[in-house]
Amino acid sequence: MATMRLTVNGKTQTYAGDPDQPLLWYLRDTLRLTGAKYGCGAGLCGACTVHVDGKAVRACSVSMGTLAGRRVATIESLEQDGRLHAVQQAWIEEDVAQCGYCQAGQIMAVVDLLRVKPNPSDADIDALTNLCRCGTQMRVRRAVKKAAAMLRRPA
Repeated sequence: MATMRLTVNGKTQTYAGDPDQPLLWYLRDTLRLTGAKYGCGAGLCGACTVHVDGKAVRACSVSMGTLAGRRVATIESLEQDGRLHAVQQAWIEEDVAQCGYCQAGQIMAVVDLLRVKPNPSDADIDALTNLCRCGTQMRVRRAVKKAAAMLRRPA
């Protein structure tokens, strides 16, 4: 494969490896961005959720060969200038995390949900397909609604 460029968390990266390599392994093994986690390897659980060109995707199911010229954002990019993203802040305030393994993927999926639906219903929140075996769904709902309210407030 020819060398390609992509942007990860605002920084231009070059890649000349196997075009079939999953994005997740590039992020974790090459760039050492370990927020996205390996869960199922089949794009089902959501622990590896990141954004590609602003939309939530499962990094275990996206091959590097499809990313030339694209923008990837991971959980590590959400905090800006020492300020947590509203979703991260709401997650802390609502004490969502229990074991924490799926949380980066959950947060990235919620950031995308709020981009599309700034005032999501319980059904919209429940439709997220990111899995959490700890059973924190009620706290997730509260945190999503709190983050939505934070994002609607004027800065």
